[in-house]
Amino acid sequence: MKKTDTPPRAGGSGLWSRDFTIITLGSVVSMVGGTLSGFALSIMVLDYTGSTLLYILTNVGYQLPMLVCPLLAGPYLDRMSRKKTICRLDFLSAGIALTMFLLLRSGWYSYPVLLGYNIVMGAIESVYTVAYDSLYPNLIPEGHMAQGYSVSSLLWPLAAMTSPIASVIYAALDTVAPLFAFNAVCLLVAACFERTIGYRETHMAQAPRQAKGSPLARFRQEFRAGLDYLAGERGLLVITVYFALSSLAGNAAEGLWLPFFRNNAGLFSAWPVAAVTLYAIISNFSVAGRVAGGLIHYRLKIPTRRKFAIALTVYFVIAALDCGILYLPVPLMAAANFLYGALGVTSYNIRTAATQSYIPDTVRARFNSVFTTVCSMGSILGSLAAGGLAELLPERTVVLFFGLVELAAVLCVMVPGRKAVAQVYNREV
Repeated sequence: MKKTDTPPRAGGSGLWSRDFTIITLGSVVSMVGGTLSGFALSIMVLDYTGSTLLYILTNVGYQLPMLVCPLLAGPYLDRMSRKKTICRLDFLSAGIALTMFLLLRSGWYSYPVLLGYNIVMGAIESVYTVAYDSLYPNLIPEGHMAQGYSVSSLLWPLAAMTSPIASVIYAALDTVAPLFAFNAVCLLVAACFERTIGYRETHMAQAPRQAKGSPLARFRQEFRAGLDYLAGERGLLVITVYFALSSLAGNAAEGLWLPFFRNNAGLFSAWPVAAVTLYAIISNFSVAGRVAGGLIHYRLKIPTRRKFAIALTVYFVIAALDCGILYLPVPLMAAANFLYGALGVTSYNIRTAATQSYIPDTVRARFNSVFTTVCSMGSILGSLAAGGLAELLPERTVVLFFGLVELAAVLCVMVPGRKAVAQVYNREV
């Protein structure tokens, strides 16, 4: 199936139409709440368990539903209202966050329950991501796709800059309960924003007639249609395979950062802050790099014919940074993290704007569900492998190994498929 139509988008003379402003504000609010509670929860799990493997398993619990839920949701989100799905999931998440606040406010702790919480939230987030990613391109006014994704790339970094606040609050109160209450309020506010989006969805009416038979048979046919579309688009297929491997290696490496700082505090004794706080500060240099990169992309337009060449260079540099970043002194580690963030935004903008504008609206959710699932599978395998290896080897060694895996993915997948990927990337959007 080829792209044969362009769905109608939200109106407006510039990028900041009413709907685009609403989705942007709602996203920022919900991301801030989730960042604060999630970061503090990770520190609490490490403190209570003292195990890098259990900490990794908590992260894996969040990622595990992403192997199944997007595949189940994708075909149906091509026939259902994505806007309503987003709102309802935010309301549900607010209720769950409020429940966690009530449980934790008395100092209660249970690792199995926290693991279960992460699994439930991962399931919600995986469906939410497919719905959000499929709706978002339609809220960007015509002719502003690249600029719109530049703004999108700024949202998570801005939210992530609040993570040191979570560390300070947890250290002072020895509980994450207030952060869950704040997260519940943020999600409720976001849901109220999103309910006012005025865009009329048309993909339901344009979707092919639903197949007859049992729900399972219909699901199989719908999902097979998504796979057939991906198989017929070699550029999208190469992109999906590469980012699955990149997610495996990158998530494995990043997952060991916090344990490395916590377990090797003596290496950072010359600095006047706790090792975990220093980790949060250094991590925010990556966030600052993403903000700087996003602002640059918001103002400057990448030449169409150079998009793939720039993306490929970024993939090589990021893999090299992952190999050696933990061996650098703190100032250079911070500088490398800034570069990592700026380049990550460049990769995100080129890939996302190109792929989401290339795919027809009627199959976008199915593609996004497959893409999310395979990348999540890579992330989970990488996290499990990193957690297991970190019990036997120093964190630096494990991170170096996965950096080399990421470099191999560039050389063995993206480079051989460069012509097909360039046809997707090197387009006017």
